[in-house]
Amino acid sequence: MTAFTHVTVGTNDLATARVFYDNILAKIGLLRLADLGDNGSIWGKDSPSFFVLKPANGQPATVGNGVTVSFEAPDRASIRAFYDSALAEGAKDEGAAGPRGWAPNAYAAYVRDLDGNKLAVYCFKPE
Repeated sequence: MTAFTHVTVGTNDLATARVFYDNILAKIGLLRLADLGDNGSIWGKDSPSFFVLKPANGQPATVGNGVTVSFEAPDRASIRAFYDSALAEGAKDEGAAGPRGWAPNAYAAYVRDLDGNKLAVYCFKPE
């Protein structure tokens, strides 16, 4: 059982964020499930799990220092596809796809989205 119902990041350009997330999240099996008009969109697999929204207070979206949203990937190939797609869409590299020594079989990649939110994608299956 997961302890979270969903994770939300903010955006200042919803149309661009929708294109970005449609592309990269498809690589790990997540699809856009709903649009919330001009306020945001929701992605997931079987249920809503990742929201991209304009801030409700009307202020610009900002990133949290030390905050990372990490997605589970089905395999290492999808991590590489996620990472390559994110960079092609304009994301910034925060750690290329590869092994991570903190856990057995940990394999991950890190990027910053177009609004500066730090994203990771992980798989813990052996190659």
